[in-house]
Formats: sequence, C-alpha cells, structure tokens
Amino acid sequence: MSHPQPLTPEEKLAGAKEQLRLPRTVVICGSTRFMAEMAEADLRETEAGRIVVKPGCDMKSPHELWSDPVEAEALKVRLDDLHRAKIRLADEVLVVGDHIGDSTRAEIAYARSLGKPVRLTHPEVAPDA
Repeated sequence: MSHPQPLTPEEKLAGAKEQLRLPRTVVICGSTRFMAEMAEADLRETEAGRIVVKPGCDMKSPHELWSDPVEAEALKVRLDDLHRAKIRLADEVLVVGDHIGDSTRAEIAYARSLGKPVRLTHPEVAPDA
C-alpha cells in the first residue's frame, strides 16, 4: 500500500488560500526610484480585485531609520529578506518601471525559480527579452 506524499509548505499555503477564498495576491517589484509608479500599480491591481504587497521603504529618500550607514546596511539586508518572503507569499509578480537593475533581476529569477508568473509594466526591458 502506497502512502501519499506529505504536502509541501507551498502546497499547504495554496490550499489554505483556496479554502479561505482569498483573491490572488500580487507582489510589486522594481527599483524604489519607481515608487510613484508602484503606487499607481497598487491602485490598479487593487481595483482589479487583487491583494497587493510591495516595498514599504524607499531607502533612496532620507529618513531617520536609515540615516546611520551601518544601520542602513543591516536594514537593507532585512528588507531584501522580507521582500523575498513577499514573493513567496504572492501568487504572481508585477515588475514596475522601465529599468531593471541587478536587485530586480534577482527578484525575477527568484520568483521564476518558485514557478511564479511574472508580469512587467514595460515588457521591452525584460531580462530575457
């Protein structure tokens, strides 16, 4: 008699989302230089009935939380980890902006390694275009 394989954490999460009848979740990725465009994308995705998660800090803008360079570097590492968690949580990724730098390229690769669909507001800048 064969035994069923235990569900992966990802399968458990997908099942829980389905049982809870949650709408699709989209994570917004891209350079924080596009924060205004991210806000617009958030608005449009929300209007379309999706749950939206996105970067919560723009470290390119001055703020007391990252005014100390040593603390800022540690915060950046934590924020990168947090954003990867948002990618794992989401059903799909929306990349915002007309430029893709190294960090966003890594986020796209990470999302694809997890089998997450990736949409771009500017498909012409896709890393594999």
